[in-house]
Amino acid sequence: MRKFVIKPKIYFNEGSMEFLKEINGSCAFIVSDSVMEKLGYLQKTIDYLNETGIKSVVFTDVRPDPDVKVIAQGMKKYLETQADTIVALGGGSVIDAAKGILYSLWQFRKAAGEEFKKPLFIAIPSTSGTGSEVTNFSVITAEGQKVVIVDDWIAPDIAILDSTCIQHVPQQVVADTGIDALVHAIEAYVSTAATPCTDALAEKAVQLIFENLKNLYNDVSNACARERIQNASCIAGMAFTNAGLGINHSLAHALGGTFHISHGRANALLVSAVIEYNAHLNNTASRDIAEKYAKLAAVVQLPARTYREGAINFMQAVKDLKKSLGIPNSIRELGIDKSMFETEVGNMVELALHDRCTPTNPRQPSREDLIGIFQKSF
Repeated sequence: MRKFVIKPKIYFNEGSMEFLKEINGSCAFIVSDSVMEKLGYLQKTIDYLNETGIKSVVFTDVRPDPDVKVIAQGMKKYLETQADTIVALGGGSVIDAAKGILYSLWQFRKAAGEEFKKPLFIAIPSTSGTGSEVTNFSVITAEGQKVVIVDDWIAPDIAILDSTCIQHVPQQVVADTGIDALVHAIEAYVSTAATPCTDALAEKAVQLIFENLKNLYNDVSNACARERIQNASCIAGMAFTNAGLGINHSLAHALGGTFHISHGRANALLVSAVIEYNAHLNNTASRDIAEKYAKLAAVVQLPARTYREGAINFMQAVKDLKKSLGIPNSIRELGIDKSMFETEVGNMVELALHDRCTPTNPRQPSREDLIGIFQKSF
């Protein structure tokens, strides 16, 4: 038996933040960061909530790759309020932090034998990549390592995709988060837990990203491209929260945590080697995964008369897209010393093998397999 769940209600397109004026409550705990504060979106959120009689308490101490210290600080501030609503306003790190705070509060109360009524959870993303506004995933850093929390309890109740929130995103962030969304869709598509429902979402996300990401990268003021990439990120999020991910994310969590590389960039540096490994074109006895990559080639209108042709063309299309977005072709190009990288490979592989994303990868890798992917990506 399989299940397919889309929990949040989704409000999208430009101006959808005004939905905040329609919610009921008395106090909102807003998790955000200094960027959204400087750009005025935090104040806009507060003003919308004020219009409906909801007071706001703000927590803006979130930094990229939130750690347990930030979660503890957020918990402490939340407990000082009587908030019946949590609003996460920002990128993936902000939404992950809000989920981490919520999850930790729940576990803390449960351990004390107390009931914790979940507040209404609203997520408003300011980047297009994580899809975190519709997922039950959260990534928190603990002792320098990225830990993945997966629980339906932390999925937002409402997602607001207002494309004006991403109109100030820098070019590099557009590229990195866009490829992150692409990897979400690709990994969900070839996951061992994929279903026809998740396949449909993943295919559409891949199509939208290939058609619009380069345009958005070249001109972030392109409102049409902004909306389509934001929708693609959300659609990919719905796919992978149901189907799971794979070793691209497991390896990226380890690489990013070790060398302080942004999550999207880490995924981008690994994706070509991971697709090649999963496609396993030298093994003619099993071609199911190669055939799925070939189907994605057809989705983006590339020749796929055979599974081999389609898989190879799709791999090349991903490489070409990365190049057009100014993404380096190797980890070495980031200036990381080879000997330092080789010193850390063993530890990174162990982290990846135990990552929550690894079990749904279409090929179950050995330690040597993952070392090979890291070395090829370097």
